[in-house]
Amino acid sequence: MVLSDYTKEFKYNWQLAAPVILGMLGHTFVSFVDNIMVGQLGTAELAAVSLGNSFMFVAMSLGIGFSTAITPLIAEADSANNFNQGKLAFKHGLFLCTVLGIALFLLVLLLKPLMYFMKQPAEVVELAIPYLNLVAFSLIPLIVFQAFKQFSDGLSMTKYPMYATILANVANVLLNYVLIFGKFGCPELGIVGAAYGTLASRFIMLWYLWYLLKGKEKSKAFVTHIKFFALEKLMLRKLINLGAPSAMQMFFEVAIFTAAIWLSGLLGKNSQAANQIALNLSSMAFMVAMGISVASMIRIGNQKGLKRYFELRRIAFSLFLLGCIFAVTFGLFFFLFRDHLPKLYVDFDDAENFKDNMEVIAIASQLLLAAAIFQISDSIQVVVLGALRGLQDVKIPTLITFISYWMIGFPVSWFLGKENMYGSFGIWCGLLAGLTTASVLLFIRFNYLTKKLILNNE
Repeated sequence: MVLSDYTKEFKYNWQLAAPVILGMLGHTFVSFVDNIMVGQLGTAELAAVSLGNSFMFVAMSLGIGFSTAITPLIAEADSANNFNQGKLAFKHGLFLCTVLGIALFLLVLLLKPLMYFMKQPAEVVELAIPYLNLVAFSLIPLIVFQAFKQFSDGLSMTKYPMYATILANVANVLLNYVLIFGKFGCPELGIVGAAYGTLASRFIMLWYLWYLLKGKEKSKAFVTHIKFFALEKLMLRKLINLGAPSAMQMFFEVAIFTAAIWLSGLLGKNSQAANQIALNLSSMAFMVAMGISVASMIRIGNQKGLKRYFELRRIAFSLFLLGCIFAVTFGLFFFLFRDHLPKLYVDFDDAENFKDNMEVIAIASQLLLAAAIFQISDSIQVVVLGALRGLQDVKIPTLITFISYWMIGFPVSWFLGKENMYGSFGIWCGLLAGLTTASVLLFIRFNYLTKKLILNNE
């Protein structure tokens, strides 16, 4: 094959991926806005949001990861023009996501006291607890939203979740401004105001997506007249068998980034605040790769349903190439602007915290150098993972992610991240090791499976 065989798919890949990317960036933009606004209050407040969100990220990874099981089933039913199978998959996915959202909310509340035993800065923990109380409740609308989003993506209607996320972001910015700083006669709530903004915006996001899907001919029959408790064991089992490994895949990756937050906390509040800045910025680049991953899942799911395995492989490689192009672009951006981007997060007019702010910027700049290097590994592993989900291959990739992040990545972070070694930069070297291992092993897995499918189909 020549290069044009892959690049000619870029236009359609982008049409699918772009709305997903904007929607995913919307989720990250909520954190971006929270971090910038809270960063104006001080480094302790920024570290507190980081610590509180570390619990949220772990819970969200399980919920969002599980919800991805809905997309390939909907995509396969859509390509086969099987409405009944599609509605069955969506209804059961919505039920499971609702149950999971409530369970994760309760789990976060139950685990909240762990903050006191994690050797985190005391002032940070005291600020993080009330913030987490409110943000934890937003898991329920967020995970239910994910069920609708993954269903919409499966029908290739990727722009509607984007619209809902944009509206939620506008609401979040306005509510943050009013509640954090006490504008227009409202009380000045600090980081608790940011939590109220996040909670309200996620309910708005859920309602608006349902409203949009209810008004479209293609999706209306799916999202109305749902007999929520009329369930079938076979479909529940199928979704759980697909969703549980997908949830664990995302959990293993998000958990190592969460471990990086906790390890940074052992180095002090400034290291933790710097870690949060670098993590927030690199998360935005990751959301672009995630959008391409969803496009990969949809397109591979469609080709699997049509049993066109040679085309499936060609389309997958076009998506991998597109992901790499974006990864290199972001890597160069982080490298060139690593000294300037962290300055967005701190208040230079705050004389009292000036020394702390300068230290945070210096550490974050180093971490962005590591982030620039691992962009390609991060992009490859998540886009290939999307392709494997499209193939409904989830068990072996789950094992691969566990080995990569927790048997290779975390030990490197633990060893190199000590104060007498490389500190925060050493922690991120471990992230680089884990992501690189995952990208290589997952690609080998995809290459093996698709060659086998083509061979067996000849």
